Order: sequence, then structure tokens, then C-alpha cells
Amino acid sequence: MDLALLRTFVTVHRAGSFTRAAALLGLSQPAVTSQIRALERQLGRPLFLRQARGVTPTSIGDELAHKAAPHLDALVEITEAGLDEDSSVRTLHLAGPPEFSAERALPALTALTRDDGHSIALRATFGTAEEVLEGLAAGHHDLAITTARPRGALLTATPLCDEEHVLVAAPRWAARVGSGTLHRDAAPSLEKFPVVEVHESLPLVTRYWAAVFDARPVASGTVVVPDLRAVLACVIAGAGLGVLPRYLCAAALERGEIVALLDPPVPPLRTYFLVVRTGTLALPHIARAHEWLLRAAVDWS
Repeated sequence: MDLALLRTFVTVHRAGSFTRAAALLGLSQPAVTSQIRALERQLGRPLFLRQARGVTPTSIGDELAHKAAPHLDALVEITEAGLDEDSSVRTLHLAGPPEFSAERALPALTALTRDDGHSIALRATFGTAEEVLEGLAAGHHDLAITTARPRGALLTATPLCDEEHVLVAAPRWAARVGSGTLHRDAAPSLEKFPVVEVHESLPLVTRYWAAVFDARPVASGTVVVPDLRAVLACVIAGAGLGVLPRYLCAAALERGEIVALLDPPVPPLRTYFLVVRTGTLALPHIARAHEWLLRAAVDWS
């Protein structure tokens, strides 16, 4: 069986679309369609069901993908490592949210870059949960950290840690909000208070209000920046109220640069997952990084 056809097949299976697979492979869509048809003729069975949007694998297609993908990934790993290079060094491609990756995952994994005899070289990519999972499924990453649990059998997710969210503000804003304004039994209006968020939809504030007050906030973003570290800096500078993960703002809370406006008995939590393509934990460098992060996460919660 032609390995090029298998590679195209696995890419289509992961991408869920001939069009996306063609873009990932640098081929035209007709070329991808032709290769899949050739493979189907060889096997005598259909591998995909064509849908209005993309394709869905048949049971034979799923079975072939689960058997072939790990071996193809291993071949790619050998190729990327290079036959003339030191075989003890493998490159791990990690993807995840920028703040969590920078503050927790990458510092934890740096120890593996100094492990004599089994060193790992790190390459990091930042992105949204959707971008990270799509890149992992397409084979661009080895290991992904995300707050979205993937569906289906192609990707395998393991809970990594929980992240507690805190409603915070600079001391001068905390004084203006007043200790009597926020109560767990009544959702406060934020209309008169500026809000700092990562997106216009106020995802963190909305999730906090739903968990603590069982309501939607009435507010709009005063400052919107797509990085939680920038949100923290703006809150410290007095730009307004914000919802931040405790690990990110714990030092600022301890220094008194910001104040927690509420201490609910059950704080809002968000779970991070460690995700790999099913079968790739058979590759030693991915397995070691996976295990290392799970051990490190014991001290993060």
C-alpha cells in the first residue's frame, strides 16, 4: 500500500474535509480526492461518507486511521529528527493557551531539555482551544493543552488541573464598588463599572456570573485585550474589574496591587486537559512530557 496515499487518508480523517486536508498537504483538492479514491479502490471499501460540509469516516475508515496513524506519526518523527542527528534528542511540539503555557507548562517542561541522554527540544505554539485541537488533529503538534475536551476517538484527553477564577480590581476600584455591593444571593450590575476582558463577548466575566450568581452580567468591555497577562496589567493599573485565574494573579493579590471582590464558598473552576492523538503516547518523548506535566500539575491545583 502506497504510504503517500495513507498519509493523505490520515490527513483527511483528521481534518474532516478534503479542502482542509488539501491545504495542510499543499495539494489541490482534486489531487486529494483522486488519492482517496485510489486507496478506496485498493481496499475495495469506501473510507468516507461525503457530507454537505466535509466528510465522515466509515467504520472501515475509522479502523484504518486508528491502525495507521500512530505508525505514520512515528515515521514523521524519524524524518524530522534526521538520520544524521543525535538520536537521543527529540523535538516536542506543544500547543496551548499563551498564558497557561508560558506560566506553567513550559517552565515545567524545561527540565526535560536538560536530561542527558534523553533530552527533548521544545517548540511551542499558542492559540485558542479550537486552533490548538485542529492543529493537533492535523499533525502539527504532538501535545496540546486546552480547556475544551475533544470529541471522538481520534484525540485522547486527560484532565490536567483545575483553574480557579477570581473577581478582582485595583484597591481604588474595590473601594468604589464597596463591600456591600457584591452578594452571592444577588447578581450586581456592572453597568457603572469598567470591565477588562479578553474578548468583546466577556467570556470570563460571563462564566463567573453564571457560576456565582446564576445570571448574566449587564456590562460591556472597557478594555479588551487578548491575553490574560495584559488583563492583569490593566486591572493593576486601575482600568477596571476583571476575572482572572488565581495562579496568574496570586502574587498581585499578595502584594496588595489588586483585591478579590468576592470569596464564594464554591469558586468558579475551569478544567485544563492534556490532549494527544490517540496512539502517540507510544512515542517515548511524548509519553515523557505527558507524564511530566501530569506530575507537575499536582502542585498547581
